[in-house]
Amino acid sequence: MKKTIQMMTVFLLSAFLTAGCSGQKNEEPKSAPQSLTVNADPAEGSLTEKTYPEKPLVTFVELGSVNCIPCKMMQPIMKDIEKEYGSQVDVVFHDVWTVEGEPYAKKYGIRAIPTQVFLDAEGKEFFRHEGYYPKDEIIKVLKTKGAGK
Repeated sequence: MKKTIQMMTVFLLSAFLTAGCSGQKNEEPKSAPQSLTVNADPAEGSLTEKTYPEKPLVTFVELGSVNCIPCKMMQPIMKDIEKEYGSQVDVVFHDVWTVEGEPYAKKYGIRAIPTQVFLDAEGKEFFRHEGYYPKDEIIKVLKTKGAGK
């Protein structure tokens, strides 16, 4: 019984977080990064652009907005994945509530934000999730393509 209540709580929280950002934009987003490749610089604690000498095993595309609460909750997870997996995983964020990011919403056919799209080394989508996605679940997805071994 206790486990059922816990599972229902997690489900309802997840549904609430996803529902909060699935509609049309309510206001113009504040100036913020539109489309960037996330790279946490431990020395500066900031986001920087990066390039890889080798092809990543997985590209983790986060489609969201800097003004969406569940999307904001995904930011530290993306930084952690970037730091822990290095060149094995390319982490990309697109703010789809901006002019620059809107084409990515269409390209990936998203219905709600945040949406996580995982591409293999050839650029083919192999997994997708809508809403907040916990780090441990993302790691499971990455491991299916050999990342982290």
